[in-house]
Amino acid sequence: MAQNAPDETLSLLTRLSQKPGVQSTLVLSRENGAIVRTSGLISNNTSTNPNNTLPSSIDNAPDNYSNGRKEGGIHSAEDVASMVWSFLSSAGKLVDELDKEDEVKLLRLRTKKNELVIVPDPKFILVVIHDTPPA
Repeated sequence: MAQNAPDETLSLLTRLSQKPGVQSTLVLSRENGAIVRTSGLISNNTSTNPNNTLPSSIDNAPDNYSNGRKEGGIHSAEDVASMVWSFLSSAGKLVDELDKEDEVKLLRLRTKKNELVIVPDPKFILVVIHDTPPA
């Protein structure tokens, strides 16, 4: 049964990445922030993203999102992973200073264009980037 867990997780991530408004998902290592898996339109170059979980027809779609444009400031999954790792580390330090026995369970960062949902797990960090719904 333990062998089915990675398949179920991959299936869940694939379904999540295909929801309306979801631009990309990242799974990072909790140890060092290394990219374990990505999906979506966050990276312009699929050769830097060998663990992409989207079908090739979606992966080759034109990049209409600001995250894929160099002028938008974020142009690769590596950039986002690094920023998320920094953000999570800072949030963890804040929580530690407030209460040593507490921990970060969920972070939401909302901008005009996007929302990042970051869920730290004991082994992984799940990041979902989606369009900001109109208010």
